[in-house]
Amino acid sequence: MKIAVSCNGSEIWPHFGHCENFMIYDIEDNKVVSSENVPNPGHKPGFLPNFLADKGVNVIIAGGMGGGAVDIFNERGVEVVVGASGDSKAAVEAYLRGELVSTGEVCHHHEHADQCGEH
Repeated sequence: MKIAVSCNGSEIWPHFGHCENFMIYDIEDNKVVSSENVPNPGHKPGFLPNFLADKGVNVIIAGGMGGGAVDIFNERGVEVVVGASGDSKAAVEAYLRGELVSTGEVCHHHEHADQCGEH
């Protein structure tokens, strides 16, 4: 299993598409076995969900995310967890323990993208 987290460094970024990088964690036996820092290749509508799904990501964790991205992830079979904050690895470990649950918050207005995750 692969879990991606939208980040600035290793900290979860409030808005998925505008993050600096993605931390992608490889999971085996419900434990993190490795991680990879993947720079954000650019925010273009519809691109990032497919980019991550093509990398084999099964779960995406983010602070906030637009509805279009959520829809594409859903179509690609990638679980979306939004409303997260803090350290990316700690969030992944909380997810694996069943303690990180999506708030379901979807960012509707890109002009307020800097406020996503602060609902």
